[in-house]
Amino acid sequence: MKNIGQLMKQAQQMQSKMAEMQAKLAEAEMSGASGGGMVSITVNGKGDIKKISTDPKILNADDKEMVEDLIVAAYNDAKTKVEAFMQEEMAKMTGGLQLPPGMKLPF
Repeated sequence: MKNIGQLMKQAQQMQSKMAEMQAKLAEAEMSGASGGGMVSITVNGKGDIKKISTDPKILNADDKEMVEDLIVAAYNDAKTKVEAFMQEEMAKMTGGLQLPPGMKLPF
């Protein structure tokens, strides 16, 4: 029974660390850019958009599709940075423990 008690203690510690990491992710902000910095988007660790900045030059452009593509590209860049940050934090929390393929934490 000693092993079960120890396992439960480890599970509680992991749960506590997971809550800390989720709070840290919610506070973290990453920015992504596209078009050589013409469009910049800042997202939080949950992927919510916090800010969009655009160069005034593109707002005068007649190419609506180009502007839309730049916004999507900037968001995807920011999202990639958030995911990388999340992976780094997970590695720190789990001590490099490899999760089974397809298992994503904390979401």
